[in-house]
Amino acid sequence: MNALSVRGLTKRYPHFCLDAVSFDVAEGHIAGLIGGNGAGKSTLLKGILHLIDAAGEVSVFGEPFRADEVRLKQQIGFVGGGFRFYPMKRLAAIRSVYAAFYQNWNDETYRSCLRRFGLDERKRVRELSDGMKVKFSLALALSHGAKLLLLDEPTSGLDPLSREEFCDILLSLSREEKTTVLFSTHISSDLLRTADDVLLLSRGKLPESRPLPELLARWKTVLFSTAKEAAAANAAGVKKTKDGFEGLMTQGAPLPANAACRAATLDEILIHLEQTQKEDNAHADTH
Repeated sequence: MNALSVRGLTKRYPHFCLDAVSFDVAEGHIAGLIGGNGAGKSTLLKGILHLIDAAGEVSVFGEPFRADEVRLKQQIGFVGGGFRFYPMKRLAAIRSVYAAFYQNWNDETYRSCLRRFGLDERKRVRELSDGMKVKFSLALALSHGAKLLLLDEPTSGLDPLSREEFCDILLSLSREEKTTVLFSTHISSDLLRTADDVLLLSRGKLPESRPLPELLARWKTVLFSTAKEAAAANAAGVKKTKDGFEGLMTQGAPLPANAACRAATLDEILIHLEQTQKEDNAHADTH
């Protein structure tokens, strides 16, 4: 069963368009949404949650989201990149207000999360590190029985140790409690550590959406001597390097003579498909 299904999600702004994005996230999976700055990651998450008015269809655990939005939101937890509001408030005061919105709020679960994450409810928000703010947001999300977590760049700005700890928490939630997670990031190592599936968002489009091992097995990075050779091979997202030219090709595509190849990294896949999207947009603008 899919915990989340998105079909044709579209949001148009004067200088940006989230363009008919469709994908599924299976129940209990961790799906990583990766893309550069301005790719549309936050717009996509806000569109899913109906925080902005976007066209398209969203289903949560098989039910149309907008037909019963208030009830289904009880099953969803949303976490941004740290808790930025009410810096002078104590965590206990924020918890009291937050809990009132959720029918299934469980104070025992909340207290368990505080112990698990090492949080002191007597502290004020301003006294928390960025990592602790993320943990507090996650504790709030988990304490109303959320089975689907949408996380908007939760590890942005965290140090490597805090990011590692956060990734451990996601893996524990997915593997032990069957919680489904969709989180956006631009840090590929976080995806390699946690993700079952990868959604690669580029300039409002979704050129890749597949299991992580399948994505890495699909592409190879090919090194060419000249741009002409790269063009003749139909390589994707060709970029000049100090040693020649580099582009992506699928694993089954025949290699041109004198070209060298290696397995593509996640960063290379992102960079070259982003370059392809940039070229496609530029071509469209001239016609």
